[in-house]
Amino acid sequence: MTRFDRAFVWTGGALFVASLAGCAWWYLVPLGHVRTAGGWPPIAWDAAIVTVFALHHSLCARDAIKRRLAAIPAHLLRSVYVWAASLLLILVCVLWRTVGGQLYDAAGVAAVAAAIAQLGGIALIAWAVARIDPLELAGIRPSRRSDALQIDGPFRWVRHPLYLGWMLAVFGAAHMTGDRLAFAVLTSIYLVVAVPLEERSLRQSFGDDYARYQRAVRWRIIPYIY
Repeated sequence: MTRFDRAFVWTGGALFVASLAGCAWWYLVPLGHVRTAGGWPPIAWDAAIVTVFALHHSLCARDAIKRRLAAIPAHLLRSVYVWAASLLLILVCVLWRTVGGQLYDAAGVAAVAAAIAQLGGIALIAWAVARIDPLELAGIRPSRRSDALQIDGPFRWVRHPLYLGWMLAVFGAAHMTGDRLAFAVLTSIYLVVAVPLEERSLRQSFGDDYARYQRAVRWRIIPYIY
């Protein structure tokens, strides 16, 4: 790698971490405030900006887009994706329009159960990331899809434990405002829709190995449901 390449991938990795940390703070603080319900227009707007974020993921899985991205050096391709995804996540947080309202504010045993669900989701995300490769996920190390398929750890329970962890974290709030629920629902819909595209790419990369893994681990995200 050249000096520019190293600066590019490490800056992208820092942006990736910062966007996730900023999103977590935004979910915990601004989205936790109870505001006057804004009706359907904010929900439609928020769905649109989350869709833009989702399209980035979906389009990058298309063969036509991959061919166009072939001009980017292979060792920078993952970092370019991370840069785009991080910036789009920041835009979702900045451009979000208040949905308002409150569904519930749990206390006692219900609040403890919610905290366990959220912490379990965060732990599951951390475990899955550790099994993959944090540096590869952040775009600092080039993608190594040709390496052995990851089927250990939480990947023995569901094929996409990162997504399960995300859903537990965003739906597990003891204080569920309209904005938190809208964010949880919209991002989870994106994950459910994205899984078939991602698995098609994985089948292309790993062939029969991934087909056997699909047969061995039946559930994609939620055990006994999906």
